[in-house]
Amino acid sequence: MKAGDETPLRRLFADFAANRLAIFGLGLLGVIAMAAILAPLISSQNPYDLAQLDVMEGRLPPGSKAPGGSTFWLGTDDQGRDMLSAILYGLRISLSVGVASTVIALAIGLALGLAAAYWGKSAEVLIMRIADLQLSFPAILIALILLAVWGQGTLKIIAALVAVQWAYYARTVRSAALVEKSKEYIEAARCLALSSRRIVFRHLLPNCLPPLIVVATVQVAAAIALEATLSFLGLGLPVTEPSLGLLIANGYQYLLSGKYWISFFPGIALLLTIVSINLVADQLRDVLNPRLHR
Repeated sequence: MKAGDETPLRRLFADFAANRLAIFGLGLLGVIAMAAILAPLISSQNPYDLAQLDVMEGRLPPGSKAPGGSTFWLGTDDQGRDMLSAILYGLRISLSVGVASTVIALAIGLALGLAAAYWGKSAEVLIMRIADLQLSFPAILIALILLAVWGQGTLKIIAALVAVQWAYYARTVRSAALVEKSKEYIEAARCLALSSRRIVFRHLLPNCLPPLIVVATVQVAAAIALEATLSFLGLGLPVTEPSLGLLIANGYQYLLSGKYWISFFPGIALLLTIVSINLVADQLRDVLNPRLHR
């Protein structure tokens, strides 16, 4: 196949592969995701199972040996949990919360943004004013208020993250849809008397997806960071679910006593996860936006 005969999809993959940082980020993200998925198989203990924990093994430094012969490569926390196992399970929770909240918020924002752009008038005014009102407040403030009312829990924090994310997608979709709506192919579809449903889902929506994919990728990292912040403040996930933010919070009080590993290693895991997602999102932005092609 000649270079000029490459399909758009093949060209996108080639552009993405040309960036070594993006490939590194994608590989790192793949390793993190696989480690989180395989956590029950590769962890030395289940941090949820109280029968496997021993308080006498609490706050052991990295490399310590357990009475049973196993090694705590990253040490243990104050409850005797193996930090490596806790981090792997924490990655599962953090990634699940980030991806789930992003997908739900994306679906809501996509529907509202398309409705606002295509039908306009009162629907556009109402949806965009609500979005503007929400975006005028910091996301963490809204999430803090919601969780203070609802309480802790995985579903509750996902709902809070959805509530603070949907407006980003609605505005992004509306802006992209307004540009596409004014183009000739949409006018031609209307002249052919195609139904609004077919115009929106067959013609308008596919051309609004590129910027939406970039925003969604960035928001996954933002949702993970926000969940970690809320859990660190004690308003996110309960203590029975060791997310990365909660693991960092558990070791915060021991930093001054020299037991750094309880917070340090979960913090590194959180940092690597967010950085890898942002590296992938940065390259996606360049690849999916023709104006940024180099």
